[in-house]
Amino acid sequence: MSRRIRVMVVLPENNTTIEPEITALCPALAPLAVARVKRPPRTLLLEDLPAYAEATLDAIAPFTGDPWDLVIYGCTAAGFLGGPDSNARMVESLRERTGATVISTAGAMVDVLREAHVSETAVVTPYLGPVNDGLRRYLDASGIEVEILDSFFCKTTAELSAVTEDEVLELARRTVTPSSKSLFVACSQLPTLRAIAQLRRELEIPVWSSIQATAWASAKAMTGRGRPVQFNHAA
Repeated sequence: MSRRIRVMVVLPENNTTIEPEITALCPALAPLAVARVKRPPRTLLLEDLPAYAEATLDAIAPFTGDPWDLVIYGCTAAGFLGGPDSNARMVESLRERTGATVISTAGAMVDVLREAHVSETAVVTPYLGPVNDGLRRYLDASGIEVEILDSFFCKTTAELSAVTEDEVLELARRTVTPSSKSLFVACSQLPTLRAIAQLRRELEIPVWSSIQATAWASAKAMTGRGRPVQFNHAA
């Protein structure tokens, strides 16, 4: 019997969504060890990144003595706000400290859209205006144009945690246009496990979320390293 895949997910301390959804999408990755990152009680802003990066490394410190196959850097905004180079530096820092393959949600977002041959997408987020602007810049720097974007404009983590999957579904339906070529739901706190499959059926275009992209990228990375992991699209 082969050894189970050892996975650590690095989350903002308020996140309650990514762990159960990744477990449902990729059961072979469970159980997930969770490193929770201290953060402000409001949504992250660009000026928070230095402190958040330091808190991220503090959060994983108790785990670095153990062997890990995969580390998931699971905060979408912390990944994209500083741009692709900043995200790549954090990925490398996590790799150096853990010796593991590292997947970032921000990187997975771009990778899955490229895999679907998407160069333009509609976007749904929970973020405030400056953070949405950062997301536009990150996608643009990666060769993906934001066609249209709408948001829940959550001011605090409490507001963010209160958003339901039905609300995500309804905002997504209101956001897409007849010319939308893709839809992406950004933020690893927003619940999307059932909504994504439903939107794919309704819209007949590529539809992804932060968590679904992360699970897809994790399964692809582990499979490419000889540890096959199935990604359950219909979870």
